[in-house]
Amino acid sequence: MFAAYRPILSLLRGTAFLLAASGLHGLLLPLRGQEEGFSTAALGLMGTAWAGGFVAGCFFAPRLVRRAGHVRAFGAFAASGAIVALLTGLMIDEYIWILLRAFTGFTMAGAFMVIESWLNEKATNENRGTVFGLYMMVTYASIMAGQMIVAFGDVKSASLFMVAGIFFCLSLIPTAVSTASTPQPLQDVSLDLKGLYANSPVSCVGCFLTGVANGAWGTLGAVYGARIGISTPEIALMMSIVVVAGAAMQLPMGRISDKTDRRFVLAAAGFACAIVGVLIFLTGPRSGVLVITMTAAYGAFAYTLYSLAVAHANDHAKPEDFVKVSGGLLLLYGFGTMIGPIIGAALMGYLTPESLFLATALAHFSLAGYTLLRISRRAPVPVEDREAFKTLPSERGVTPEAGRLDPRTPPEPAE
Repeated sequence: MFAAYRPILSLLRGTAFLLAASGLHGLLLPLRGQEEGFSTAALGLMGTAWAGGFVAGCFFAPRLVRRAGHVRAFGAFAASGAIVALLTGLMIDEYIWILLRAFTGFTMAGAFMVIESWLNEKATNENRGTVFGLYMMVTYASIMAGQMIVAFGDVKSASLFMVAGIFFCLSLIPTAVSTASTPQPLQDVSLDLKGLYANSPVSCVGCFLTGVANGAWGTLGAVYGARIGISTPEIALMMSIVVVAGAAMQLPMGRISDKTDRRFVLAAAGFACAIVGVLIFLTGPRSGVLVITMTAAYGAFAYTLYSLAVAHANDHAKPEDFVKVSGGLLLLYGFGTMIGPIIGAALMGYLTPESLFLATALAHFSLAGYTLLRISRRAPVPVEDREAFKTLPSERGVTPEAGRLDPRTPPEPAE
């Protein structure tokens, strides 16, 4: 039994290093930028540039992979990530960093697509659920581990940039020495907005607004922590626990949504996020313990919204359309993450650091309100016709290619 998973475990090791590098680098940049006196607008634009590069990579990386092959393309993507990580440690300039973050987003999208297509090739109809679950576990654990490394280093030195570069290089080894056969060529990604909205208006709007809120928090959460005066280890713990809390809450929230109208659960979670955000803005906590506790409560609800929205969309979609629907919603989420950091940075620049949560609350109140409006316009899907809820990361660690790993997706016919 273990032998059947050996090629998959090798790929997951590469994934772990890649995501750890991405988590470390993504948290290190705003902290170092804050120390260097970068403007809030520039720090927000770094998140926008990363998201823009990631979305562009989802569209254009498949062409590069088809031309160079999976192994060489992944090598180029991972090596580019290492080069960018080292360059950001050498050239401390906000404009250069914004440009380099766009390159990082593009290369990460390409690398993730290669890994996800490889995992899908190695998974069988019998173990796709297990492979999908392992991939989700590695995604969450690696992002958190990469972020926590910041707590043990000095953000003012170049050492953490070098560690990020090393992790990018380490992600090359499992695929470079693997004897696994090359997967089928990647398929082009498309975005059918009209079809997605016709399938589920709530899911379209929900994924976009969730991207706005998560993009603002993911980019500027560390900046918020630094400006209210909590320590670097506390900031790293805060950013990690937010992700962990969201991962822990996905299963119970999903089980509740399997038994009732998912839109009620989506609206309730949206209102809960907005209320916690408003409380943080009004109370302005400064104690590290209190800040971590309140942001964990925020993350527990915020990082369930994307999975709930996708599950609701799949309830209305045909099984053969799961890949197209989930891929399109992920791109909408990506477009949202491009806008969120700009709104959050503008509010933080004019008001207090806690005004970051005004940006997230605006998105979450809008999501909840629109969901309640749609409940009165469309009947719920009968419980017996719903697809089972599946945990999905919303930390921009997957691409539309991951939809083929979802065990709910019908297997592709053999050629």
